[in-house]
Amino acid sequence: MNPHPLFLLAANEIRLRLRRLSTLVAVLAVVAVTWAMISDIRTGRTLLVVNDARVLYTSSALALGSAAMGSLLFSLAGFYLARGRTGEDLRSGIGGVIGATQASDALLVASRWLGAVGWLVLLLGAFMLTTLVCHLLRGEGPVQLLVYLQTYGLLLLPMAFFCASCAVLCDSWSPLMGKAGDLLYFVVWVGMMSLGAVVEEGTAVSSLARLDFTGLAHAIDALRVQAGTQALGIGMMHFDAALPAHTLPQWMWSGTMVRERLLCAVLALLPLLPAVLLFHRFSPDHVKAGKARRRRSPLALLNGWLRPLAGAVAPLMRLAAGLPGPGGQVLADTGLVLMSAPSAILAIAACFVGGLVLPAVILPGLLAGALVFWGILCSESTTRDTSAGCDGLSAAVPGGIGGRFLRQWAAVLLLGLLSMGTIALRWSLVDPVRAFALVAGLVALSGCAALFGQLSCTPRLFLGLFLFGFYVMIQTKGMAMMDAVGFHGDASLLSAASFLAAGLASVAAGIAWSRRG
Repeated sequence: MNPHPLFLLAANEIRLRLRRLSTLVAVLAVVAVTWAMISDIRTGRTLLVVNDARVLYTSSALALGSAAMGSLLFSLAGFYLARGRTGEDLRSGIGGVIGATQASDALLVASRWLGAVGWLVLLLGAFMLTTLVCHLLRGEGPVQLLVYLQTYGLLLLPMAFFCASCAVLCDSWSPLMGKAGDLLYFVVWVGMMSLGAVVEEGTAVSSLARLDFTGLAHAIDALRVQAGTQALGIGMMHFDAALPAHTLPQWMWSGTMVRERLLCAVLALLPLLPAVLLFHRFSPDHVKAGKARRRRSPLALLNGWLRPLAGAVAPLMRLAAGLPGPGGQVLADTGLVLMSAPSAILAIAACFVGGLVLPAVILPGLLAGALVFWGILCSESTTRDTSAGCDGLSAAVPGGIGGRFLRQWAAVLLLGLLSMGTIALRWSLVDPVRAFALVAGLVALSGCAALFGQLSCTPRLFLGLFLFGFYVMIQTKGMAMMDAVGFHGDASLLSAASFLAAGLASVAAGIAWSRRG
């Protein structure tokens, strides 16, 4: 008996995604994040806190805490990792063949969704396996696999459904295929985070909780019901070692909560309806691999309006032409980024002047805005050659592939220093450690952008992780290692040096990878 075409197409989707190098990078990132998420109690931090007392690392506690924290990461990064298959089909030329088949729009959209869900579930499986290893090393009780499966299924499966649905919608409707879809989903994700905050304050409405596809609201509610208190926390929390540890029951979920999560999973499928109705079916009238499609992007329209500003880069390009060696190549690459995105010229100029004249109390806000814009810009610039199909040409210049990697890393770092260097300069006069943290953070982020871009050949791997890290950074105070760029002023000399070392290690890894074979 032959399988249904839906399952054949979905299986092919999963195989194609698993063959991408970005999958391996994502799995390694998941392992690293999971290991850091479950704190060793000997450090004075724990995953769950109730009334300042830690919660024993039983299966129910580790499953609930890790699933809640993991949902924050996967609900954002999962979207950026899941989307992009339409772009690959357009670049390879297979999109027209797919559109000419007899398969219905519903079948094509459903197979893409099912393949994305299957791939995300595999990543979640790696996440759960890492948590189980942490349980064996740091847990306080037997590993109860059914407890993990129940909690992960109820919290994370609706999230995976929603991420895949939104990714398929953005890939199916041409206006959302570019940066517009990326930014729109980030706004939606921030809105879902606010639902968790509402629940944490004890003012949540059940109808709103059904829209919390991350599951954070339900996780907090389940913990509150079992603990019988509002004083609780999830994450890398400090605890009072003098207080007796709290123990959670084996089964955390009531029948009502299970029904709510099942309803949430059904609601997560709603974006598929407009995806089917608006599916472009790779029609040349709606999507192209070239410039015609990109003109529909609001950022591309803005860059078009600001195109006259590109003339301001001409002196930089002349300087690059007269400067021999890698220095000239870095300046040329920087100029190319600015000429292709004139909005960056305006943004960098505003940040440069603002860093000099704005009051000190406003500098963290300016830093946040500059960092987000720079992160989006460098995620594109490190994969520009591959997206344009000229990676072979750029690799043929002196220095080869290794030189291209270093050139792109140095260019995005230079753009970051131009945007935020004046802030670091002002901080260096009053708080040198904070200024050093900003520079070290830029080195680390530049290294990650160049490395992830080289490994995955897509800007969305770095962009998803960057936006998630940015959100966590601005929400976390009092932790030096979470203050990557000195935003809160909590960074220490050790944390800044650690980020600098991580950035240099990323550069070394990128050089080693580019010189393989």
